[in-house]
Amino acid sequence: MKTQINFDEQYQFTGKVKTWSLISIVIGVVTVLAGFLTKQSQETFSNLLIMGYYFACVCSCGVMFCGIQYAAQAGWSASILRVPQAFSRILPIGALIFVVIVIAGLFTTHTVTVDGKDHVEPYLYARWATKDLHVKDSGIYDAVIDGKSGYLNIGFFLARIIGFLGIYSIFGWMLSKYSRSEDELGGMKFYNKSMIASAIFLVFFGFTVPLFAFDSMMSLEARWFSTMFGWYNLAGLWVSGIAVMTLIMIYLRKAGYMQWITQDHLHNMGLLMFAFSVFWTYTWFAQFLLTYYANIPEEAAYFYIRWEPQFMPWFWLNIGINFGAPLLILMSRDSKRYTQTVKIMAIILVLGHWLDYFQMTMPGTVGPKDHWYEEISWIEAGTFIGFAGLFTFIVLTALSKFKSLIPKKHPFLQESLHHHI
Repeated sequence: MKTQINFDEQYQFTGKVKTWSLISIVIGVVTVLAGFLTKQSQETFSNLLIMGYYFACVCSCGVMFCGIQYAAQAGWSASILRVPQAFSRILPIGALIFVVIVIAGLFTTHTVTVDGKDHVEPYLYARWATKDLHVKDSGIYDAVIDGKSGYLNIGFFLARIIGFLGIYSIFGWMLSKYSRSEDELGGMKFYNKSMIASAIFLVFFGFTVPLFAFDSMMSLEARWFSTMFGWYNLAGLWVSGIAVMTLIMIYLRKAGYMQWITQDHLHNMGLLMFAFSVFWTYTWFAQFLLTYYANIPEEAAYFYIRWEPQFMPWFWLNIGINFGAPLLILMSRDSKRYTQTVKIMAIILVLGHWLDYFQMTMPGTVGPKDHWYEEISWIEAGTFIGFAGLFTFIVLTALSKFKSLIPKKHPFLQESLHHHI
């Protein structure tokens, strides 16, 4: 190695990035308040749901990344584990924010008129949480939704959301704690514990993250369902999380930290972004094709509304950004080894998967506006900026709490420091 490694290097969260993250948080808070004050509550709640879900998914990706590296006994990633560990440490905050948004959206109601009759419905999950849907003489009774009430009821719904995110947070805390203990005490004891915890977590995560996606996003349009939806969301969670990790790594290296990160490490991150963008596209296309081919009315309606003129440009832009861009830009070896290209591609994918979540949410909650270019407004932009600032602030704060930016007693550290592709 031509770079002298400082095994006690600690990140100091100061300067412009801290200032701009705080400014972004203020922009987000002002946007949300303005959205409610201008009586655009439905759109504001929907944007909060999108960003709360996105936040929780990216943090969960940190736990998933650590779990995969330990379970696979991977060596290349040992020197960069502090970044996903910081994600896992802030997962409880992301989980709390998301749960608060869901509860507020479920219990804050407004009145809608259907066939001349008023009905009270919540701002979020109205397709199954509206009480009149279960009352036979209400005028909007839905036998399909009533039949799903054993699973889709507020108590069980909240228990699942809180339970899943709570258990993910516990495993994230465990993996971070074991790594810190390993640095202090050395030996193989804590590495072995990390391997066991990772294996258990990955099995649990694999079975429950589709249910988390079903509850959080698919139930917004509760008449529709897709068995591919969970894996489609898992692919999006992984790609967007990897993209954010890559941006943090590039920022740290540019700021003078983690100089042991080489083009070979970034090559691996670019490879993951490329490969799983293709996997995301496979699940997207499989879900779309099966629905199109079967042509079952209650299922086809999901895509039909997204082919309305107001949403169709965003529908095709979604697949263009999340598949076309990484396919054309990241396929070659050289592109994955050029920092600026990887950085730009990571930013594109972060925005692209926001658009993906936007497409999942807005047609079923807010519905179409007059023109396609009106669908994304100042509320979307301001809420995204606010959550981006909040995530940056708390993840870099968490990173600054580590006594060292490198797991200095990780058994595969030297393999990572000399990683070469």
